[in-house]
Order: sequence, then structure tokens, then C-alpha cells
Amino acid sequence: MDPLKLSLFELNKAVQQKKISCLELTEFFLKRIEKLNPQLNAYLAMNLKAKEQAKELDQKDLSQFKLAGLPMGIKDMLCTKDLKTTAASKILENFIPPYDATLVKKLKKQGVVILGKLNQDEFAMGSSNENSYFGAVKNPWNLEFVPGGSSGGSAAAQSAKLAAATIGTDTGGSIRQPASFCGVVGLKPTYGRVSRYGIIAFASSLDQAGPLTANIEDAALMLEVIAGHDPMDATTSQKKVPEFSKNLTRDIKGLKVGILAEALQGGLHPDVEKSLQSGIEALKKEGAEIFEVSLPLLKHSISVYYLIAASEASSNLARYDGVRFGYRAPMNESGSTLDEFYSKTRGQGFGKEVKRRIMMGTYCLSSGYIQAYYEKACRVRRLVLNQYNEAFKKCDVILSPVSANPAFKIEEKISDPLQMYLNDLFTTSTNLAGLPGLSVPFSLSQNKLPIGLQLTAKAFDEQTLLNVGLALERNSLVKTENPHVI
Repeated sequence: MDPLKLSLFELNKAVQQKKISCLELTEFFLKRIEKLNPQLNAYLAMNLKAKEQAKELDQKDLSQFKLAGLPMGIKDMLCTKDLKTTAASKILENFIPPYDATLVKKLKKQGVVILGKLNQDEFAMGSSNENSYFGAVKNPWNLEFVPGGSSGGSAAAQSAKLAAATIGTDTGGSIRQPASFCGVVGLKPTYGRVSRYGIIAFASSLDQAGPLTANIEDAALMLEVIAGHDPMDATTSQKKVPEFSKNLTRDIKGLKVGILAEALQGGLHPDVEKSLQSGIEALKKEGAEIFEVSLPLLKHSISVYYLIAASEASSNLARYDGVRFGYRAPMNESGSTLDEFYSKTRGQGFGKEVKRRIMMGTYCLSSGYIQAYYEKACRVRRLVLNQYNEAFKKCDVILSPVSANPAFKIEEKISDPLQMYLNDLFTTSTNLAGLPGLSVPFSLSQNKLPIGLQLTAKAFDEQTLLNVGLALERNSLVKTENPHVI
């Protein structure tokens, strides 16, 4: 039995039927990580108790577990009890949380073995995973290319099969864009569908955690497990969590798919444009009704997103001052005043991109500017949601690219922040509106790198999203057996 060729359902069944033990499965992935991670830099910290936890699971009745003994990797943005959690930042380099994030608790409750923590852009700020204090992650399809960001470690680990599934977070596209670049399924749930308790905050009104998996069926199962109301997070919804995996349907005849008009107006890489047109034809073949929908404010979504996200980051990251936890500047360098101490600690502890966004956000929130920038951005944000609501009166889902281009080379764009921000053109509006989004691997570029297509649905309508995603997956040219460089 080859664990790399089995879905989460099949692995779960194999463990329950004792065809493979939790320990054997855990050891299989640990050996694969030991062999391949030095090339990819996807894992930052390993769970030294993983084998012990797998042995304990082998002694239990696993018949009611949905993810019995399945080894998974967790983005380093989520707190894991007694396992280092750094947000890929020097300022949290040695932080070990005393508790698990709610999402992590839910996974463990269903029998998941946490293998370790996955690399990312520092504090989830970036689109290439080059902003990590611990070094860039490499794309498994070609080690010269970025895996996308900020959940680059999660996407690369899933793509290279260094875990049965992984967890990422998405503030402006940080699950969907790396999923597209690495050829895996990436699901950003509706805001409030999954608890944010225990997730290190970047931009609290935008952050949402979700799964990166090998296929749509696995993503549906993962969402079932991690979703639901949490008393520890007042923003989580009280809505009942459907059995997404059992409700998957192959029939999308008559379903209305809106094609994002702004994506058809030029500016796409030729390979991405070809992929989008192929996706449209595939959905037509599956019986969906196709027509254009427009989001005129899409062109302003990046500006609005970065104003809001940077402002919230400025507030959220104010807690990292070197007093109670985290990095502290050496005594001989920290100055004689409190201001000097804060300045040295934060200046040395944060990376360049994080400092850039903190300064931008602080400026947007400052007296005399908050009305002109932050508050105006919030008003435009509401208009973005209104435009989505109007579009969904005509269609069930919206199809668009994930990114205007396939994966780019490491260091190709890192020196130009504006070019990097433009990667988020088609993803940020989904977060601004709090809607669910899905990246489905669909085609290959001319240089054999994966390209994903994005689906967006109404709030809490992940089921339709997954059903249409299943139709795209059936027509995809990106298969799990596609050879990687490694």
C-alpha cells in the first residue's frame, strides 16, 4: 500500500481496518520529510512526540475518527501546545505556546498526528514565502521558483507529499495563491466558519484558516472537521456545519457560473489566460450555464486591502515589545529609555516587510489621516461586498484566475514590493467581502508549473464551491502523479 496514492478517506479506512498502523504512517512521512525537507525548507520545527502520540492512537478504538492517525503539518501561524510557534519571525524565534489553537484541538480530536510546523512569510505578510526569517521555501515543481505565500510551506509540503494534508491561513490569498503555484487544492472558508482562536493575528477582520489538500474530496472532509462555532472566538458563526464530503455531487448541470469580466480584459500571463478559457470550456461541457459578471471595484481592492490589513497589523503587532515574551534586544544595545528599548527590540526582531506594513498601518491610523485612509477603505470594503451580492443574484459561483501569472523565480520580485502586492489582485476582494474561495489545480504552464483556477461563492456556501471545484478537478491536467523535480 502506497500512502502517497491514497486520499484521506482511504488512509482513514486503512488505519481503522489495521492495514497500516498510525505509527507506520507517521514514520513513513517523517522519513520522507527527513529526505526532502532540506531541499524545500518547508518544515521549521518537528514534533518530537509524533511517534509517541501515534503509538497512543494505535491503542485506541479509532472506528469513529474521521482522520485516524493521519499525519499533518500546521502553518507556523497557529499555536501548538509545547511545540514552537514563531510566525516565521525572529521576534518569536523561541516562543512555545502553552495551549493549542481551536483548529489544532479539533484535528487532534479526530485522530490527527501533528508532524511539525510549516514555514511561511513572516507574520503571513508576503506572496512568495521569501519573507521568512528562516529562509525561503522552494517550489517542489522547480526549486528555482517560489511556492507562493504566505502559506508557502503548507503548499510545498502538501505538493511534495510531506504530510497527508496541511493547514494554512488566508488573509488576502495566502492559501489560494500558493495552492495554485504548487498544484494542490486550497480552500479559504467563509469568514467566521473556522475559529481564529490561537491563530497569531495579522489582520483580524480578514484572517481565516483552511486546508491544503491533494483533492477536493479531502478538502471537504477537512473543512467538516475544522469548522464550527467556538466560544473562544466571538466572530465564529453559529451555523450548523454541513457534511460537505457526503454532500459532494458530480452533477452541476444548470448551475450558473459567472466569469469575472475584469479577468477577460487583458493583463493575464498567456498561460493563465489559456487556463481560464479551458476552465470555462470544461464547465460548459459539464452542463453549467456560463456568462460574465462584473466587479468594477476589483481594481481598487488591493489598495483597500493593504490599507485595512496594514492598519490592523499595526495594532495587532504592537504587543511584540520584548517585555513579556519574545525577542528582546541585548541590554548593551537597548538604550537608556523605554522608547529606545522598544525601538531596538522591534527594529531587530521584525523583518523588512513586516516593518514596512507596520509603518504604513500606523500612518493610516494616525490623527488626521484615519478618516481619509482607514475609514474610507472600510466604506469601500462594504461596497465591494455589495457588488458581490449583486453578482450572486445572477450566478451561483464566480470563476477567475487565482493570480495573473504562474509561479515566478525566487528573488525575481522581492525587491519590488508593489509588483509583489499585485499578485493579490484576484484574491484580496474575497477576504474583504468575507466570502469562501477555492483554488483548484487545473493546467500546466509552458515551463511545466501548475496553474490554479479560483472559485468564489456566497457566504457559507462552501458546498457549491466544492461541487464546482469537483467538476474542474475532473477536467484538470494537473494530476497527483505529475513528476516533481525532487
